[in-house]
Amino acid sequence: MTDGVPCLLMRGGTSKGAYFLADDLPAEPAARDDLLLRIMGSPDERQIDGLGGAHPLTSKVAVVSPSADPEADVDYLFLQVAVDRPEVSDRQNCGNILAGVGPFAVERGLVPAGEEETSVRIRMVNTGDHARATFPTPGGRVARTGDAEIAGVPGTAAPVVIEFPPGAGPLLPTGRVRDEIDGIQVTCVDNGMPTVLVEAASLKAAGYEPPEDLEADGALAARLRAIRLEAGRLMGLGDVSDTTVPKLTLLAPPRDGGAITTRTFIPVRCHTSIGVLGAAGVAAGLRIEGAVGADLAVLDAGSDRVRIEHPTGFLDIDSSLTTGPDGRPAPGRTAVIRTARTIFDGTVFPRAAARPRGGHR
Repeated sequence: MTDGVPCLLMRGGTSKGAYFLADDLPAEPAARDDLLLRIMGSPDERQIDGLGGAHPLTSKVAVVSPSADPEADVDYLFLQVAVDRPEVSDRQNCGNILAGVGPFAVERGLVPAGEEETSVRIRMVNTGDHARATFPTPGGRVARTGDAEIAGVPGTAAPVVIEFPPGAGPLLPTGRVRDEIDGIQVTCVDNGMPTVLVEAASLKAAGYEPPEDLEADGALAARLRAIRLEAGRLMGLGDVSDTTVPKLTLLAPPRDGGAITTRTFIPVRCHTSIGVLGAAGVAAGLRIEGAVGADLAVLDAGSDRVRIEHPTGFLDIDSSLTTGPDGRPAPGRTAVIRTARTIFDGTVFPRAAARPRGGHR
């Protein structure tokens, strides 16, 4: 890789990541992950020698390729590159980085652009779920600017409308509306991302604290870890001690005209906003009678729109439920408006591979 690797750095939603064509990376996962660690500058808490921004939200990778799925145009593999450990995880999706996949596919010639707008059908390889991203392409080119604004991102950019068809799995993966873990009532939902809903007050938190204050609370961190480990087992995910899912979201009554206030852990750091798929889980969970947080939420009975408050503003998401064949709640329509912006398109030069120990000195 001495000649570097073609790369497009994009902000997708409230995250930032490096986007690659699958053909430009090693096919073997271990070799690919080693290369990505060196590209992003991990492990190093500053990621000083790579593209990473020293935070999980800015240390992300999208790998995109043409899809063999007749219901998709492209395949999108999301990889979370740890900041301070030599770890690359494919155990989750990322709905924010997803916002950049459609524009990237057009930029790289995988999907032809429409004269006014383009829709790209995306298969999310991590879970097998699908999404459709629609965005402006005036004159057959991806729009570089626009007037859409999302909380947590300065300025404006072109809108990306993302719609999610219902996934194949159950909305309530434990089969119950509520579970009790470590003496705490929780609701486990999966509307594209395994998510655990917890009332902040049940953990002696207000739910309005700045993320850094919540991260600094060692007792809270210990409770959250215990809940997450058991929730993972109950949701059929096995041992989640070394994975980033499920996410935990603390819920509190809204304070700024929204439906609910959230603080989401990913899984240790507290999100400065909220992930798209995590928000999809929250919005669906609030509509389930008897679910944790349903009694706190202020919902408009005549609308599918749910405004979810988070530390840097809000996220609007359309969410509806239906009834599955088993009589239990099931996802209906889920859609969200995000923005994405290309930061640079060029060649990235990875840090050299570590020399084997025991060699010549």
